[in-house]
Amino acid sequence: MSNPGIAIILYTVRDPAREDLPGTLRQVREAGFEYVQWSGMPPMDAADIRRHLDDAGLKAIAAHCPVEPFEEDFEAQVAHWKTVGAPDVAPGGMMGDCVDSLDAWRRGAERLDAVGAKLREAGMRLSYHNHHWEFTRFPEDDRYKLDILYSETGAENLYAELDVGWVQHARVDPIAYLDKYAGRCPVIHVKDIGPETQPNGGPIFAPLGRGVLDWDGIIAQSKKSGVEWLIYEQDDHDGDPLESVRISYEFLASKL
Repeated sequence: MSNPGIAIILYTVRDPAREDLPGTLRQVREAGFEYVQWSGMPPMDAADIRRHLDDAGLKAIAAHCPVEPFEEDFEAQVAHWKTVGAPDVAPGGMMGDCVDSLDAWRRGAERLDAVGAKLREAGMRLSYHNHHWEFTRFPEDDRYKLDILYSETGAENLYAELDVGWVQHARVDPIAYLDKYAGRCPVIHVKDIGPETQPNGGPIFAPLGRGVLDWDGIIAQSKKSGVEWLIYEQDDHDGDPLESVRISYEFLASKL
């Protein structure tokens, strides 16, 4: 079992990047990260994205992007992300018009499967990024919504970009889900959360190793499940986001 690579989703540093994108990218590289998932950055064309990454000594291995543009102009989106250098793309959740009922959810699964099949033929992969709410159920089906999605799509067309922090927040075992979808989760998000919750019930995010997740177990299972990339994500920070980046890189590097 080979070690997965480590990367960072740039959504983690969206706030400093709004003020100084080149400087933020340089600091991400100085913290130790060489690979990124493009997300949450200022809008720009593919050539500019690639130039900013090249200037900082970074390489995109994935991107977060909506599915609808692929449905509207597939070839343009493929060309865009291939120019960036990101072969793995994923929406940050189900399309908004496909969440209100089981039938709508199944229509969403069908759409994702169709886009994923076309991307596979183009040499790319489509994944689905979960939050905690996919671990709820529709009244007429006793399965989690996430499990319905993966049962109604081809494993070769839609991969599981499991976010282990959100799985934990849903009070589900991340290690069990990495095992359940072994071979189907080449790219996952590694996110830590604290033992307490916010007043609204949301998680309190923490740098890697500063929360409650079982990282030794998660990393061991990731290797067994064929995970290729562990992508660090932290939605919010108590302090300087770039300090969280440094802490989290050092933690991941010490585990691999």
